[in-house]
Amino acid sequence: MLSEAQLKEEEQDVFFGVINRFIGYFSLKAQGRSTNDTSREYPFVAMDTRQVYDQLDFVKNYLQISYDGYRPSFVDVGCGIGNILIFAEQFLFDVYGIEKDEYTVRIAEDLIGKNRIEAADITVYPDYARFDVIYYFCPLPDHDPQKKLELYIEDEMKIGAILIANRKKSTAIDKDPRFKRLSGVLPIWEKVA
Repeated sequence: MLSEAQLKEEEQDVFFGVINRFIGYFSLKAQGRSTNDTSREYPFVAMDTRQVYDQLDFVKNYLQISYDGYRPSFVDVGCGIGNILIFAEQFLFDVYGIEKDEYTVRIAEDLIGKNRIEAADITVYPDYARFDVIYYFCPLPDHDPQKKLELYIEDEMKIGAILIANRKKSTAIDKDPRFKRLSGVLPIWEKVA
């Protein structure tokens, strides 16, 4: 007989399996229609939904977000079709995305809203400081440009903002006194100074 925790895990397997099938379908379509220069930019690549769920749940609890409280602003840097934004919206974040690939921008606008998706170059985006939570999943394939982007975002984000940085190339943040790591397992930091 399965324990209650095992039953819940099996239910989540079904839930995440369905989500991954839909995201996989859109990922394949988006990759074939990408206008990104794939020699230096990724076409849309979906993040593992289980890890996203854990990260968003952690930040929601850390910020003590509730239905009757404030909704922190959340941006996905290189948002692709907006799949992370759908998750973040369910965790009560006020969601926004930045993406330059024309095909995925249109899908994200349809899913999230035209006023919430900015078609822009993430490497020179001037307004990272307006967001409470900044999320990315290694949007640039080359080590040096990705590292430069990470350091740029860390410099530009406001004090008190949370960074969810998947597949981070730079390790400087762990020695940077402006940041505090919030989880020993998840790649989540808060800018404290």
